[in-house]
Amino acid sequence: MASGNFLLLVGAGVAAGLTGSMAGLASLFSYPALLAAGLPATAANVTNTVALAFSSLSATASSRPELVGQGPTVRRFALLAVLGGAIGAGLLLVTPPGVFVRIVPFLVGAASLALLLQPMIKSRAVTASPRRAGPAVIGGIVAVSMYGGYFGAAAGVLMLALLLVGLPVSLLQGNALKNVLLGLANAIAAVGFAVFGPVEWSAVLPLAVGLLAGAWTGPVVARRLPTAVLRIGIAIAGMVLAVTLGVQAY
Repeated sequence: MASGNFLLLVGAGVAAGLTGSMAGLASLFSYPALLAAGLPATAANVTNTVALAFSSLSATASSRPELVGQGPTVRRFALLAVLGGAIGAGLLLVTPPGVFVRIVPFLVGAASLALLLQPMIKSRAVTASPRRAGPAVIGGIVAVSMYGGYFGAAAGVLMLALLLVGLPVSLLQGNALKNVLLGLANAIAAVGFAVFGPVEWSAVLPLAVGLLAGAWTGPVVARRLPTAVLRIGIAIAGMVLAVTLGVQAY
């Protein structure tokens, strides 16, 4: 790999790890960088997922303070995330991605809007009923994990919005849970892609190095930002990504 592409992927990895661990927007930087490095779309997608599996380890380790007391929640949803990630990876390997990619901008846009309106949605949900993970949350975790295994761009935005609306957690706690659950979905998808997919291993190394550094830093930065500023920033970034993906898809 040319030195210019190597440095491009390291830099993109740092930005992806930082934004991914904080906001679930890693692929906003990593996926386009892989395309710019000359990888075909499918190879870029599976290579991105394999590299993101490394960043998930770093983000989860750095999120340990926010995961205190959330062991039962992680154990309850871990298998669902693994199942969804495996199904999504399998779908990518056997079906053309074009149809699903066209849906992505709408999913990301809806999730970003949900994050923007999250305080109002959450307060109404608390008033209406007890806060516990019902069938909608369980199904949503499987669906988002499937999406993460299939394509992955902004899967973190979708998962974070789902957890914040569906569970009694703060933004930082939800972000930590998102890092764990999507990390599991990415890990099982990465194993499948490593065995059966067109992974470009020369691109995995520089991207993973940057992702590890950025993902470790992200939760530390998130703790120092006001919650409202972080939530609004995530929502705006998600809407920008939705428009970007929509232009690319249509």
